[in-house]
Parts: sequence; C-alpha cells; structure tokens
Amino acid sequence: MIRNKILPLCLLICIHWVADAQTPVPVKRLLQSPYMRGASFSLIVRDVQEGKTVYSYDMDRLQSPASVLKTVATATALEILGEDYRYPTTLEYDGTLKDGTLQGNLYIKGSGDPSLGSSHFAPEQNKFLVTWIAALQKAGIRHITGSVISDESIFDTEGASIKWLREDMGNYYAPGSYGLSVFDNMYKLSLQTGAAGTRPALKGTEPDIPFIRFKNYLKAAPVSSDSAYIIGAPLDDVRYLYGVLPANREAYVLKGDIPDPALYLARFLTTQLQQKGIRVDGAPSCYRIEAEENRWKKGERQEIVTTYSPTLREIASVCNHVSHNLYADALLKTVGLQYKPRRNEVVSSFGRGVRVVKEYWEKKGLNVFPLRMNDGSGLAPADKVSAGFMGELLVYMATESAVSDAFIASLPQAGVEGSVRNFLKASKLQGKARLKSGGITGVRSYAGYITKDGKTYAVAVFSNNYSCPMSQMTRLLEQLLLQLF
Repeated sequence: MIRNKILPLCLLICIHWVADAQTPVPVKRLLQSPYMRGASFSLIVRDVQEGKTVYSYDMDRLQSPASVLKTVATATALEILGEDYRYPTTLEYDGTLKDGTLQGNLYIKGSGDPSLGSSHFAPEQNKFLVTWIAALQKAGIRHITGSVISDESIFDTEGASIKWLREDMGNYYAPGSYGLSVFDNMYKLSLQTGAAGTRPALKGTEPDIPFIRFKNYLKAAPVSSDSAYIIGAPLDDVRYLYGVLPANREAYVLKGDIPDPALYLARFLTTQLQQKGIRVDGAPSCYRIEAEENRWKKGERQEIVTTYSPTLREIASVCNHVSHNLYADALLKTVGLQYKPRRNEVVSSFGRGVRVVKEYWEKKGLNVFPLRMNDGSGLAPADKVSAGFMGELLVYMATESAVSDAFIASLPQAGVEGSVRNFLKASKLQGKARLKSGGITGVRSYAGYITKDGKTYAVAVFSNNYSCPMSQMTRLLEQLLLQLF
C-alpha cells in the first residue's frame, strides 16, 4: 500500500520536472516580473517542417486572443472558399421596364462583401458606383416609379456581436457586418473646438449621413490628443459623443461606424441617381424595414449588372495586415452560410460561422475544444483560444493547406508593414517574422511564423491580465522573442 502511494507521487514529481524543463529561461524571467502577478501567459514554438514542439509554456490554457483570432477566420475562409473567391453584388429590378420607365423597384443584392467601396482598395473604391450608373444608363432607365431597396438578407440583423463591450459599439474600429456593407461601414465626423471647457461644434460627416442624430457631451481640454468615444447601437440612428478633444482646433476628426449600412447605401445610390438625371419616386429602403412592415416581395427579378470584390486572397491580406474587424466578421459569417440549421433551430449568422469553423477544423484533426469563438474579429472579451490550438492551426496552414502561400502572405512582416510595422523593427528578426498581433484591454498577443537559419517556426504567445501598460508588454514580448530566436 505504501509503495502504491509513493509511485504516483514520484510520477507527479517527474511530470512536473519535465514540464518545468521545457520552460525557456526568458519566459521564467518574464513570469517573475511584478506586473505578471495574477496574469496568465502562454507560449508555443513549433518547428513547422518537423512538427515538434521546441518551446512551450501553459499551452492548453484558454486565453483571450484579441485580433489574433483573425488568423482563424482568414485561414478558414481561404480553406473553404478558396483564395480566388470574389463576392458578387448585383443590381436587379422587379416589375416592368418600358420606354425608359421602370415600373417597379431597383434592388442592391448583397452577398456579404465587406470590401465594397473600401478605402483599402483605393483608388478603385468608387468604381462600383460608376459601373452601376453606367449599366442603368445603358439599360435606358431614366425613371424609377418605385424605390431603391437594399437586399441585405443573406445575413441576419445582428451586425455587432452581442458579446461586444458597449465602449466598442459605435466606434469606427467595431462596425457591424451585414449582408451589404460600404465604405468600410465608417464615416468621419468633423468638429470645431474652442476654449477649454467649451463644447465642440459639429461640422458634418464624410460621407454625408444626415440621418444620424448626435448627442454631444464632448468637452474641449488643454490636451494634444483626444480621449473621445462615439457610442451607439447597431441600426440605431442616435450616436452619443463622450470624452475630451484638444482645444482651439478648426477641424478635428473622429471616426464612427455607419449604423445601418444597407439603408445608407440605398439612400446614397438614390441621391447619386437623381444627380445623374435618373428620377426615383419612392423612398429608399432595405430588406429589414420592408420585412418588418410586411412589404417584402419575393418575386422574380431581372439582373442589370453584377460587380465583384477583390479576391479573397487580397481581402484576407487587408484583414490581417491592418487588423480589419469588419473583414474578419464578414468572412466568418460568409463561411457560416454553409451551415444548415436543424429543424426549428434558430442560430445567428455569427453562430453559424462559429459552427462551420469548429466542424471544419475538427475534421482536419485539430482539437477544437480550446477554440471559443463569438466573432471573427476577436473583439469579444469572451473569445478564447489556446496557444496549443494556434500552433496546430499554423503548422497545418504551412504544411498541408492548398492555400498556404495566400495565408502566410496575409500576415504582415514584423518591423516592416501593417499593424506590426514597429514590432521587432531594427532587430535581427525584422522581415523574418510574419505575425498577427492582438490587443484589447489587458490582452497582448502574437501568432504567426518566424524564420531562422533556414527553418520556419510556428509561434503563438499570449499575455492576459498583466498590470503594466500595453506598450510595455509589447516591448517585453518583443524582447522575449528576440531571446528565444
């Protein structure tokens, strides 16, 4: 009996010793820092060619990944849809067209394209509008007796995840993702500030979105930069302005999200058509409004023109290079279209995407238990993932994926470009690492690939709930990678 008790104890001691032996010295030093008290830290470094783990620490712990989660969304979309996939957006009409008059409605049918009119594809971002108007003119349409109606029905109305924080919703970096998006679902609000303590004056938005009602609680202050928020719910036309702006500025710009992109696009196109001499009698609308008012028509439509997005390879590159939340969430919802709900099952567009992602990677042999997704962007604090899962995903994408080149190229070069242009800059790893960064309150993370001495390594590192500023944690993780490589 004594022997049986001693054996498990010895086994436990041995296991602990082995695990401790795998912990790199630089990691031990980091964990001993006072700002890591109460924090959680995970690391994995895997040799891509051999598949073996070189370094690891607490790699099974569930961590908040922030924008590192975008690697999961982009990898899955590239795998399922293919790097050459393009989103279509189609102009259609119902009713009859005779002698230049359309007795019916003009529809903008969306497929979830997040890149329509995006500034990240300038100067081509407004090409769709030129193409649409030219097609209408070629069709001889001079008068529309009905309305311009956006058909965003391919996704549901849950543009922003219900798991997001209130401070995010309404800000430009957290736009809702819908069946129709345009101009990155973002506007710029120009303000004029006066003396400290006064309320800034609103000068207008670009593009012009007259239906937004701003509740202005801003104050001017003797500061050099703002600490201001634009807060508001999806589909709501009210936006609240809180915080402070630098005093005595003729024009100061804040950025926010377009509350209802589908309705905005219908209004925008209506205005553009009228300016080109095409009369539109009815008020612009969208699927959501028409369905709620029981006016939605499911009849046959005629196609006028279809425009296509850049390739998914290009969209994934923008998504990971600039950490584009809209792109990531749209990609998740797009793969979710393959999910077939069971009878009487109600599941959101976000939820469908999550289920497709987990089912796909489970079939590929990955352990998806540590993957807890609520969106594709990583904005939700409830998002969790382990370094171990990320290591598996990265190795698969580098060695087995048919879209390996597209995925790896979508990750920006550290010290050179994108959101990691200053990370590892002027170091021995500049240009030798392709990493996706992640950062929200209390979270700093990186995942991707590092090349050294002709070998490629998959790397994932997560730090959660540390007590120092994020900028300091960024430097500490930078030093850690330099010490490990």
